[in-house]
Amino acid sequence: MSVITEGRSAVVTGAAGGIGLAIAQACLGRGMRVTIADQDAGRLDRAAEDLRARAPGRVAHFACDVRDPAAVEALRDAAVDAHGPVDLLVNNAGVGRPTKPWAEREAWELTLGVNLWGVINGLMAFVPGMIEARREAAVVNLGSKQGITNPPGNAAYNVSKAGVKALTEQLAWEFRQIEGARLSAHLLVPGFTFTGMTAPGAEKPSGAWWPEQVAERMVEGVGAGDFYIVCQDNEVDWETDRKRIAWAAGDLTEGRPALSRWHPDHAEAFKRFLGG
Repeated sequence: MSVITEGRSAVVTGAAGGIGLAIAQACLGRGMRVTIADQDAGRLDRAAEDLRARAPGRVAHFACDVRDPAAVEALRDAAVDAHGPVDLLVNNAGVGRPTKPWAEREAWELTLGVNLWGVINGLMAFVPGMIEARREAAVVNLGSKQGITNPPGNAAYNVSKAGVKALTEQLAWEFRQIEGARLSAHLLVPGFTFTGMTAPGAEKPSGAWWPEQVAERMVEGVGAGDFYIVCQDNEVDWETDRKRIAWAAGDLTEGRPALSRWHPDHAEAFKRFLGG
């Protein structure tokens, strides 16, 4: 039985728009009570107003910078006060800034602060209470294919999402060690998705998924008990994703240069691998 069901309680960060808002809508559509959080208080107020019109009495909202542990603890308290024990935590808040490994310190600090420390702060604030409640509960952390295949050009974002992957794998293992616990951890890995972060003010590219498609894939994956909930899009199918991931791992096991997929000496070999 999935925790995403009528009468249960969810908290979603980064939910003033994009994937977070779509996840909140999907949870409300299944009868859950939802607390949404975002750093952008104005957008959050508007999102909450819209959600309340659809689901009166089942929506709370709380302005929160996930980089601040005290703010995330206050979010937890507000969510519990509004809707009782938290059954689903979705650590979705994220940012992306182009960075080089040796420059843009402020962008590095912002990206790691939101994307990685925001998740850590969420776990530290919410998970002890979820364990203590002894209820069936789930944690979904937002990963990225960039945290797995590590394409060049956005070092801070890739590092942050690689960290979230490792963190969520550790969380799943720790949950399995708790006798009698009914807790699950999930890594949601979107594909090319049209959101305000990826393309503010632009028209949706034909290859991109809508955020609502990612949200539905999350609901499906949590219900099925999947740890890795990998989304495709309208351009890339699972077989292509699988081969890209396998090639990236092969850089280490086969002794190739780092990021050989983008190395001129290995471009033809990768093309053959992808087509084989």
